[in-house]
Amino acid sequence: MADVITRPRLRLRPSEQRGILLIGDLIASAGAMFLALYTWYQISFSREVQILVEKGNSLARAQRLAEGIIDLKIPFWFYLLPLAWLLLMVDSYEPHVASNWKKTLRGISVAPITGLLGYSLLFTFNQDPNSLPRIGIGAFLVIASILTLAWRGIYIRLYTSSGLMRRVLFVGAGKAGHSLADIYKKFSPPPFLLVGFVDDDLRKQGKSYHGFAVLGTSEKLLTIIENHRVSDIVVAINGVIKGETFQTILDAQEQGIEVIRMPIMYEELTQRVPVEHLESDWVIRSFVDQVRVSGAYELLKRLMDIVGGLFGVLIFVITFPFVAIAIVLESGFPIFYTQDRLGKGGRVFKILKYRSMFQDAEVDGEVKATMEDDPRVTRVGNFLRRTRVDEIPQFLSVLTGEISLVGPRAERSELVAEFQKQIPFYRARLLVKPGLTGWAQINYGYVATVRETVVKLEYDLYYIKHRTLGMDINIVLRTVGTVLRRTGR
Repeated sequence: MADVITRPRLRLRPSEQRGILLIGDLIASAGAMFLALYTWYQISFSREVQILVEKGNSLARAQRLAEGIIDLKIPFWFYLLPLAWLLLMVDSYEPHVASNWKKTLRGISVAPITGLLGYSLLFTFNQDPNSLPRIGIGAFLVIASILTLAWRGIYIRLYTSSGLMRRVLFVGAGKAGHSLADIYKKFSPPPFLLVGFVDDDLRKQGKSYHGFAVLGTSEKLLTIIENHRVSDIVVAINGVIKGETFQTILDAQEQGIEVIRMPIMYEELTQRVPVEHLESDWVIRSFVDQVRVSGAYELLKRLMDIVGGLFGVLIFVITFPFVAIAIVLESGFPIFYTQDRLGKGGRVFKILKYRSMFQDAEVDGEVKATMEDDPRVTRVGNFLRRTRVDEIPQFLSVLTGEISLVGPRAERSELVAEFQKQIPFYRARLLVKPGLTGWAQINYGYVATVRETVVKLEYDLYYIKHRTLGMDINIVLRTVGTVLRRTGR
């Protein structure tokens, strides 16, 4: 008879952690809104009292008069500021980001700066400045930053508490298990507490990897789970699982232990798909059976492309004279360059971008991928790339439907032909329309090696598998942050 496992205490999963973060930030920002209204009123009240006193009224009389005079005229959109704050914090809702003080401080510092820039832009072009209350907005941004920082400090304290973190056991100490352990070691603080490994290979017994020991064989799995208070087990076995091992895993699951497959845990930790640990029929199971997006999603995505495309073309028209002059002054004509790229289903289309490299950058005719600090890039081109301004002409292609706002980067046919020989599932990225920005673009920089190209492909496949309208909006917002920080590549 299988050992009876004591059900683990409550452990927070990533989706639950994101929900808690969202609720906490919403409460903090709603509180900031009410405090901002109070601050706005008090400042306006004090100012009015001072004016009345200067006109010869006593302080008591001035205060009574001011109470009847003050009318804040609060615009409706002011009550939507908490939702706007959540959008500004969009970069900070992944548990591994929110649990890191350095990344948390960066996110909270960027949010009010971005909000202030957006407000300044509206204030500049708005014909009625009184409809944009500076005191209220300024107070909200300051108070929201303080309250959010305090809440995130509480969250980090709770997150790093062992009582709330999952205790995870890897079943399999081979290549798949080691890959997960490699990723786990890069997190600080860790996303869960790794107990160790279980493996049936007798040669691995007693050995350790990254300091995590092989605790025994699958025959002792239930005992190990009980002794180490394991809440989750990750099945990291390549190939066929022995019947006895499979049955023991089922026994553990029936008694309350969460069972997770290695690719799912890999996606959870990295938000990428583990290309090197997938079986040959993975594309069929993942993209044909599981990832049939709805017609509503396709329609809404196209509407978002049209709206974004029109806005982008407007920016293109406004900025074109300045960008064109800068390019010509440094390196002459042409201003643009066109190139054949592969779109959805391998269809060829022409991409239009501002020229950011010297003329004849591939004079020898050899197709080369762009590298970081590429000597072919001009000084103006480097600025255009970092701010993503070189991509602005592509909004024309977004409007025509050749590309989307969000999707994998459109690649040259020569590079696709070369990469698909070396990287499994590389051509699967052509299952969707390429994008002006994308999951890989905001999470990874230049790729100069095949190994780096594999990582970028993993991001692309993760997007294709999990794409939703919410994810598309998240990527667009994070791209705006990338542009403001000038960290584009």
